[in-house]
Amino acid sequence: MIEVRNLHKKFGPLHVLKGIDLTVANGEVVSVIGASGSGKSTLLYCINRLEPINEGSVVVDGVDVHAKGTDINKLRQKLGMVFQQWNSFPHLTALENVALAPKIVRGLPKKEANELAAAQLNHVGLGDKLTAFPSALSGGQQQRLAIARALAMEPRYMLFDEATSALDPELVGEVLDTMRLLAEEGMTMICVTHEMGFARDVSDRVAYFHDGLMEEIGPPSQIFRDAVSENTRKFLAKVR
Repeated sequence: MIEVRNLHKKFGPLHVLKGIDLTVANGEVVSVIGASGSGKSTLLYCINRLEPINEGSVVVDGVDVHAKGTDINKLRQKLGMVFQQWNSFPHLTALENVALAPKIVRGLPKKEANELAAAQLNHVGLGDKLTAFPSALSGGQQQRLAIARALAMEPRYMLFDEATSALDPELVGEVLDTMRLLAEEGMTMICVTHEMGFARDVSDRVAYFHDGLMEEIGPPSQIFRDAVSENTRKFLAKVR
């Protein structure tokens, strides 16, 4: 599981995370919602050690992520991450993009890596785009390519940082459908999202962040129908 304890993160004088406690069990989907600047994305960056922390701890499967002796490359094989921007290699085909990390990081032979890449592209609905270059794909297809690339490392956990925020509205659904599929298959996921329908329908729990604090966390039925925090209720009233 993923365990976050008393997590503090500062950028200079700006205190972005102010003592976050969060445990995510295997197979659980947790959606993180809140206004921009509330610390949601920073939480994911700290879990994946893309940002150092100032205080507290992040433990993944018993390994302290921020300990000096931690093999972060090995740990990141467990933590797939999908960003707002897909950042594909433009000179590589979809198949080559997905096969690259398994070959370099996991040391798989080219044939095995290509077979794995083809399977993951098929998994996300891009089985007919193996030889396509990213420039020939729509934004939604490029984001699904990014998901396939993360899945090719066969992670135990997936972290989604507003995976649909850079997409045109008509392309959002195809990416959310892929995320729903992963949830149905039992993938453990932490999803920072502005898609309230996804958070309500797919999540086991929803966490509301406000000004660097996790003000409230609970099942979607509680958060969306009977929120305890006044800030949660005000936020949901605005986004609805």
